[in-house]
Amino acid sequence: MTLKLRDGVSTAETEYGMALLDEDTGRYWNLNPTGTLVLRRLLEGGTATQAMDELAEQYAVDRETAGRDVEDLIADLRLAELVEPPPPQRQALPPEVQPEGSVQ
Repeated sequence: MTLKLRDGVSTAETEYGMALLDEDTGRYWNLNPTGTLVLRRLLEGGTATQAMDELAEQYAVDRETAGRDVEDLIADLRLAELVEPPPPQRQALPPEVQPEGSVQ
């Protein structure tokens, strides 16, 4: 899962990590070094699992804790509407409503 900042959100490196500015509302968020590591990895095209592994390795935390931290950050970024929403998931139709001749 890669993330993309939505239009109107800019970033700036800080002494402590990264700041995110929502140019539409004027609100900003500060990410600590671990949040910065995770967001950078995801913005560069990495997956949540890759971000979790890197976080666990660099900060000597267990994978379970790192995984929760990554998922929490992603949820917070989505809740604040700083990132593009995920694409809708396609769900297979039950067999009784499949178009004739389609393969599932």
